[in-house]
Amino acid sequence: MLKKSFVALVAILGIIATACAGDVYSHDDSALPKAAKTTIANNCKSKVSLVKIEKDFGSISEYEVVLQDGTEISFDSKGNWKKVEVNDTKAVPAVFIPNKIADFVKNAQNGQRIVGIEKDRKGYDVELANGVDMKFNTAGDFLRYDD
Repeated sequence: MLKKSFVALVAILGIIATACAGDVYSHDDSALPKAAKTTIANNCKSKVSLVKIEKDFGSISEYEVVLQDGTEISFDSKGNWKKVEVNDTKAVPAVFIPNKIADFVKNAQNGQRIVGIEKDRKGYDVELANGVDMKFNTAGDFLRYDD
């Protein structure tokens, strides 16, 4: 009886793993939701080089986009941006940075470029070109420097 239960469990886990596996890749924006396409078209000068579609339990959980200039943007399943990263010689496009955060960085870290910004339900994580990480709440108020 125990052996049959174990075999059944292994079979079920194999089916689940097969159904869940397999990120999908594309070399253009056709796989992206309309909101993500619009965000890229309106705010980025570079074209899409690669799209990685991450799936969890058979449904799309995230889109990771790499643009031809090396900019990386992550979108949720609906096409809302979650994270933007650029190389250290560039700055995240201003449209992704709330004014309050941009003003704080300009005053507190004069001359530093924002090279990464990530937003979630708790607020924003910002990375500067000099390696400094900062946390802000959802209203854009500075909380702390982060390690």
